[in-house]
Formats: sequence, structure tokens, C-alpha cells
Amino acid sequence: MEGDNKLIVFENKEIRHIWHKGDWWFSVVDVVGVLTDSTDAKQYLKKMRQRDLELNSQWGTICTPVEIIAKDDKKRLINCATKEGLFRIIQSIPSKKAEPFKLWLAKVGSERIDEIENPELAQRRMKEIYKQKGYSDDWIEKRVRGIVIRDELTDEWGRRGVKTKKEYSILTAEISKATFDLTPSEYKNFKGLKRENLRDHMDDLELIFSMLGEASTTKIARGKNTLGFDENKNAAKEGGTVAGVARKELEKRSGEKVITSENYLKEIESVKRKRIS
Repeated sequence: MEGDNKLIVFENKEIRHIWHKGDWWFSVVDVVGVLTDSTDAKQYLKKMRQRDLELNSQWGTICTPVEIIAKDDKKRLINCATKEGLFRIIQSIPSKKAEPFKLWLAKVGSERIDEIENPELAQRRMKEIYKQKGYSDDWIEKRVRGIVIRDELTDEWGRRGVKTKKEYSILTAEISKATFDLTPSEYKNFKGLKRENLRDHMDDLELIFSMLGEASTTKIARGKNTLGFDENKNAAKEGGTVAGVARKELEKRSGEKVITSENYLKEIESVKRKRIS
């Protein structure tokens, strides 16, 4: 899962990390901030390197600029290190949190390896995370299934010559536009979302039609043996149209819109489900 950009938490403080080249890479400045409680982690890091000349000489080997979500929500190159690199950096930080952090870091790494060897563990952990956030079991099953369908589609695109993140975004927007008459960014604005994950704020039907659009796109791409960006763009439009036609037919027969401006920012999904059912 190259580019799996996430936030994790150690003692209520966020650490950005990303799955890159077969390993977890952690934001060095975030780790330093957590271990030192410094108000200026970058300055602390600079002084630490001046103090530890051996570490400074190894810096280019230990740290690598990796594209990751910055504080302003934009992707930027940020100095990151693997677990092994962080262990070396931690040696230069006098902190009571060092040992607990090392244990936590080892656990994070081993969980990821276990999930790669057994994908069911990843699904189980994902379900538990959503349950802790207050989602109902029915919603969680659809959300997890949607993730599987999405992964199957992106894997298919990769095999068919779709290369860049920009191309993936364009194809995703084509499916969404044909399915819901909204691009993902327009959909997020409609729901009043900013950084939040759009699908975490979809109800059951919205998730179902998202899955239908993406599953249809995968099937069409395979059936037509699409190659390259342009052919897959046409397949994305066709797959989204399959879901869009079904959505409009349901709206016509039910007299209700599938697309909703509702989100789960103020009221968790399971509570809202009970209130409106």
C-alpha cells in the first residue's frame, strides 16, 4: 500500500507516518516533538545534530525526504525515518518517554507486517477502529467491503498502465461524477467536510452506490481489456454511469434523494441511525 498516509497517536500526540518502499516511515520532527515536548521541534533537532556529530554525519542515511501530509493539509517532502533510524535518533534525546516509545514503535511495525501476511487482521483492526468511533456493525461491514472493492480497482488500474496519483484522482472523479453528479471535492463541500474522509461520512446507500460504480468500472476494464489512462478514463465513466442510472431509478421510485448533505461530524453514525430509523 504505497502512499498509505496516516496519523497515529502516542500519548495523545499525533505522529505522521507513511507506508513507503515496504516499510513504515515516521516524521522525524513529530517524533522529536513527542519525546521532548519542545515548542520548536525543528530547532531542537538542529541543536541535537550540532551536539551529536556522529548522528549528524549519518543523517543522510538515516533520514529520507518523503512526500507526506504537512500541517497545512498539503503534501510536502518531510524528513522521515524508519523504525531503525528512529532508534538511533532517540539515543540523542534524554527523555523518560524513550523506552515506552521504543516499545510502542516496535508494536506499530509488527502489526503492519502481520497484516501484510494475513489481510484478515487488517480488516479486523479496521472494524475495531470504526466501532470505537461509534459506527454501527451494518455500516462497518459496508465500509470495509467498499475498501476491498476500491483496492481491487486501484490494483487493476495499476496493471493497466495508470501510473500517477493525479491520474488515479481523475479516474476516481470520473466515477463519482457519473454516479452522483458530483466530484469527490464537490461532494465533500456539499457535506460540509474539509480534511475528513468523504466515505466515512456517507450513509448506507451512498456507500452502496460508490461500491457499484467502482465494481462496475473494474468489470468493464477487464471486459474491454483497457490499457493506459485514456481507455481507463472511458471505462470509469461507463462504470460510474451504471451506478448513476441505478441511483436515479431508485430516487424516481422512492421519491427520495440518495445523496445527502448529512455527515457524522456532530452526531455519530450509530446514534443518528437509531434516531432516524
